[in-house]
Amino acid sequence: MKDPNAEQRVRVLFQRLSGTLNERSRRLFAAAEALAYGWGGIAMVSRATGLAPRTIGVGIQEIREIERSPQLSGSQRIRRPGAGRKRTVDKDPTLKIDLERLVEPVTRGDPESPLRWTSKSIRRLADELIHQGHATSARMVAKLLRELGYSLQSNRKTLEGASHPDRNAQFEHIHEKVQKQLAAKQPVISVDTKKKELVGEFKNAGKELRPQGEPEPVRVHDFIVPELGRANPYGVYDFANDSAWVSVGIDHDTASFAVETIRRWWKQMGSQLYQNPHELLITADGGGSNGSRVRLWKVELQCLANELGFPISVCHLPPGTSKWNKIEHRLFSFITQNWRGKPLVTHQVIINLIAATTTKTGLKVRCELDENLYPLGRKVTDAEVAAVNIQRDPFHGEWNYTILPSEKTDA
Repeated sequence: MKDPNAEQRVRVLFQRLSGTLNERSRRLFAAAEALAYGWGGIAMVSRATGLAPRTIGVGIQEIREIERSPQLSGSQRIRRPGAGRKRTVDKDPTLKIDLERLVEPVTRGDPESPLRWTSKSIRRLADELIHQGHATSARMVAKLLRELGYSLQSNRKTLEGASHPDRNAQFEHIHEKVQKQLAAKQPVISVDTKKKELVGEFKNAGKELRPQGEPEPVRVHDFIVPELGRANPYGVYDFANDSAWVSVGIDHDTASFAVETIRRWWKQMGSQLYQNPHELLITADGGGSNGSRVRLWKVELQCLANELGFPISVCHLPPGTSKWNKIEHRLFSFITQNWRGKPLVTHQVIINLIAATTTKTGLKVRCELDENLYPLGRKVTDAEVAAVNIQRDPFHGEWNYTILPSEKTDA
């Protein structure tokens, strides 16, 4: 009759000895216990020790070989650290370099760099590397891409609308401008509005740890609470410093609100980080409150450029690519993770949750409530537009332009 406590006994014994056993002796211990238990022993010992059944099977084979030839008992070599066949990438130091050259800068998504999306298939990349003389495979290329921080994304996950014929050219243009700006240690920011949120005891997607059977109660219907309203988070992400500013507005998401958020970022964070600024570069979506066709956006940026005393350059992402905005993946996605399952009951709760957002890379976020009113329907006159001191780039000037401080005139 089998011992009903065998599994617990093996578990306790293995835990006591595991600190003194090497790889081979752990395998032989587990195999010996499995043999002693009989039928079902491998499964029982696997549950008790956490070793794979295949590993225990190998140990059983070793024990049987030792029984047949006792002189082998001490002759089996234990794998030493670093032993085994060397990886192809260690024998071919240029493999990673050539792979990265194939996917950069022909990238989709975020050409500014930290998040990179490649449109070339794994097999095509492997074929090109083999053509260059490397010994590789599609599986190895997939592993190397993960190590390099790349990921393949399907079109339907990234495209929002019709593809503009100059989409990739615009990404390359943005990439070049961002790299020059960063090399000159000048500020580069990504801006956008996060999804508007109802304030109150409403269900928030995701799950949060709570005592079993005690979920936090929320409203059944998502009808706006007039006295609480909505929250409009508008963010500014600083490329070079992995830091961000978020203004939580209580009114409408307008161009005035967007530029006011940039102004607050500069006063509270940017001016301390950049002591000798010559130019501010903004990357933004092509639509919304900071859209390329929004007249008020340019008028408000002119006011900000006059205050700062240096030019503000803007590069808009091409149509249908808002999901590839840097701020989406380096800030907003982590805010969403941080407050998952938590009802956003007040504006202060929203501010606290946003400000507490961190990442493994060291993201720092500051957040503030903006109680100003930004009414819709503000008319921008032709005279105001004509007064904007704008220089448009030769390449798609509607997407790429610089607003210079207005020249001062003597009274």
